[in-house]
Amino acid sequence: MGQTITEKILAAHAGRDVVVPGEIINVRIDIALANDITAPIAIELLEAANIPSVFDREKIVLVPDHYVPNKDIRSAEQVQIMRRFARKHDIRYFFELGEMGIEHALLPEQGLVLPGDVVIGADSHTCTYGALGAFATGVGSTDIAAAMITGETWFKVPESIKFTYKGKPQKWVTGKDLILYTIGDIGVAGARYKAMEFDGEAIEALPMADRMTMANMAIEAGAKSGIIAPDQVTVDYVSRRAKRAFELYVSDSDAAYVDSKSY
Repeated sequence: MGQTITEKILAAHAGRDVVVPGEIINVRIDIALANDITAPIAIELLEAANIPSVFDREKIVLVPDHYVPNKDIRSAEQVQIMRRFARKHDIRYFFELGEMGIEHALLPEQGLVLPGDVVIGADSHTCTYGALGAFATGVGSTDIAAAMITGETWFKVPESIKFTYKGKPQKWVTGKDLILYTIGDIGVAGARYKAMEFDGEAIEALPMADRMTMANMAIEAGAKSGIIAPDQVTVDYVSRRAKRAFELYVSDSDAAYVDSKSY
């Protein structure tokens, strides 16, 4: 029996040849992301525990993007907590005011997320990065705090649902239309703790921005992640931005899915 793209990425980061849906595994992470709402909680936990250092200053990304420019003293204090932590630990990717943007657009544009990565973020829409052929999912601030120390996290390997979109989108039909239709079909809990794998001729025709929109909204169906296998569109996008080597994974033809949908 073959493996899905999700299973292959998780297996590689767990130091395994194969993983099975439902089992609990520890995985190495490539990026730990937090923003000005979630990072301060993680930072305060680390400081309360007197943690002297982080696992890798280049794999932690801090993006103040919810309350920037700061709307009040409290939101300014949130960013200041991040700023002090970034300076203390020499975090390479702390995006200061004027350098930042919406985190889920910023990281791909900066070449920080690449195909084959495992990315966790203390934000539910971290699943956006699945558009690049990465396994990406949202976690809580406590999980981010632990990952900042260890460089690892744990997952229950999700089952996968395959969504195939036939034909090419007509004019004015976007990735947003496809994912909204899909969620309308399966419901807001229709992919609970599943990996939503998007495939088909319509997906191949979408530009990267539309693919990101689809992966971004996987959480709105309750999914653990959304993912699109890398193709030439992906390679063209990341090759101009990548700051390190990456690996391309695709699902095997005999991979097992818990369900499949065709539109």
